[in-house]
Amino acid sequence: MYFIVWEYEVRPDRLAAFEDRYGPGGAWSRLFRTADTFRGTELYRDTARPTHFVTVDRWTSAAAFETFLPTVREEYERLDREGDELTISERRLGAFEA
Repeated sequence: MYFIVWEYEVRPDRLAAFEDRYGPGGAWSRLFRTADTFRGTELYRDTARPTHFVTVDRWTSAAAFETFLPTVREEYERLDREGDELTISERRLGAFEA
């Protein structure tokens, strides 16, 4: 299994919109679900800092993700740009295999 982990600091007035877009039923997950190698998205909110979130996207393998990404590059970049209005910062923490 391959996991991609992102960290976000969300604008306090945009929390609900962020959770809608980045959660398991959100726009990112819907895009990724077009690949049969996608296994799901998890969204975690920091209990001490309510504007701090982490997402975990699960794929069958790194190769599966790398093969899928070019097929949706335009939509991926659009979603990324639109997400900028919801966040103060975002950072890819890493990609992990288990």
